[in-house]
Amino acid sequence: MARILKPPMSITLADGEQSVFLAGSIELGVADDWQAAFERSLADMQIAILNPRRDGWDATWEQSIDNPVFRGQVEWELDGLERASVVPMYFAPDTRAPITLLELGLLAGSGKLVVCCPSGYWRRGNVEVVCARYRVPMVAEPRHLVEAVRDRLRPKHLL
Repeated sequence: MARILKPPMSITLADGEQSVFLAGSIELGVADDWQAAFERSLADMQIAILNPRRDGWDATWEQSIDNPVFRGQVEWELDGLERASVVPMYFAPDTRAPITLLELGLLAGSGKLVVCCPSGYWRRGNVEVVCARYRVPMVAEPRHLVEAVRDRLRPKHLL
């Protein structure tokens, strides 16, 4: 069964344990909780799922390096991105997702990304060009993103 880790929990992985960081639209009140659906779709796998959607997030927190709670959240996300085996990234069409765009730039050349950017996302063209340049697989629907992540996590001897 998959283990779910969310901030501010420590990201502790067993030796050789594969992990998935759920990067993508989180805009509260706009983006659906696609991360919960993704967790359910991978629940049968022996992996750690790093979900940055923090329970109890307070939108009034000052977004500053001087705010320890905010800084801790951002550092948790950066640590998770660095430690993840695979990073599925979802750009929800009704969101702006500026942090997700930032993360796309940070990870484009990492070989970890699989991107889902449906038609209607406001910067889909930019995402397409970055994915093409860095050979990042891109799919149009969340269900295909789940399939791509499962393929990446499948033991190599089964391919």
